[in-house]
Amino acid sequence: MIISPAVEFYDVVTRTHSEGGDALRSVLAEVDPSAGPILDVGAGTGRTVQIIAEAVPGARIVAVEPDLVMRTVLTHRVVADDDLRSRVTILADDAQGMAIPETLSAVVLYGVVGMLDRDERARLWDRLLPRLAPGAPVVVELLPIEQPQTLPPMPYAKERIGEHLYEATLRGEPGEDDLMVLNTTWRITGEEGEVRTVHGTSQWHTFGLDDLARETGLTAERLTLQAGLLRASG
Repeated sequence: MIISPAVEFYDVVTRTHSEGGDALRSVLAEVDPSAGPILDVGAGTGRTVQIIAEAVPGARIVAVEPDLVMRTVLTHRVVADDDLRSRVTILADDAQGMAIPETLSAVVLYGVVGMLDRDERARLWDRLLPRLAPGAPVVVELLPIEQPQTLPPMPYAKERIGEHLYEATLRGEPGEDDLMVLNTTWRITGEEGEVRTVHGTSQWHTFGLDDLARETGLTAERLTLQAGLLRASG
């Protein structure tokens, strides 16, 4: 996994692309937290943790985040909130090495599945699926890219913070096998012009909902362009 130097702008991106968070709230509103904790794999800076906590009052949350920079922000967010501090357990593991509770009432996989190749996904499903409580949802973040392709530069995010305007463009190129190489360029400008420019590169193993349904044996449903739902049928 490649950690992009543009990681500092993670929350700017999630504010711009908020549909996935709205879909997550909707799905989790139906979850029974008595079945077990909610597992948030790749919790990042804690945006999804906060959504989970608000959507499912009283739920215990296990937040897994291997990246030190993001986990530092996540820990700060949890420590600063009395409710989160009492409910959230933070693990500094990756998706392959994390400890998984015996039973899970829901699983959130935002920004994670594309970091794993097919074999790594298979091992993840082998560990996760036996732990799902009956009817437990697995909510997955999606990119509208199901196979490697060339993406011309396009606007990606835009946010004003104080006196500075943050703007990002995204472009992509196909890599080997199922990989997409995604390049972001962030330009921060003020009244006197450009303050700085930051370039980031990341890799994403492309997949579609049909691929996940086939791999897991779960029923797959697209919620939005940014989110999909996996759940056992019946």
